[in-house]
Amino acid sequence: MGTPLELNDTLLLTTEQGFPADLLDRARHEQSPLRAEDFATRLFEFHGKEGARFFHLAPTRVVLVHKIGERWLAWGHALIEEQTIRRTSDGRGYETAGKFRIAKLFDPRYQELHTRHETPPGRSYFG
Repeated sequence: MGTPLELNDTLLLTTEQGFPADLLDRARHEQSPLRAEDFATRLFEFHGKEGARFFHLAPTRVVLVHKIGERWLAWGHALIEEQTIRRTSDGRGYETAGKFRIAKLFDPRYQELHTRHETPPGRSYFG
C-alpha cells in the first residue's frame, strides 16, 4: 500500500494557475531587466496544479517557469512559503495550491540560455 509522492524542484505555472504574467513580461524584461528586489514584499499564490505535488520548501529554491501553451519560459528562482494538497471536486485525484516569493530573476540572456538548455526537448519557449 502506498501513496504516490512527487517531489518537484520546478514550479511550472500557467497564467491561469497563478503565474504573475502581468508583472513578469519577457518583452519588458528585455528592455529593462526586472529584479527580484522589485517583488521582495510580494507573496504570490498558485492553484490548480494537477496531482499531489510536494515542492522543496524555503529556504530551498525551486525554478519558477511560466508555461505558455506547451512552451516553457524559465524566470528564476522561487521560495515556496506554503502548500496545500486537496482532493479534486470530483474525488478522482488531487490538486496542489500554495504561495511563493520570487527569490531571483534571471537576466534576459541567461533566461534564454537556461530555458533553451534546461527545459524538456520541444518545450523551450525559444524553439
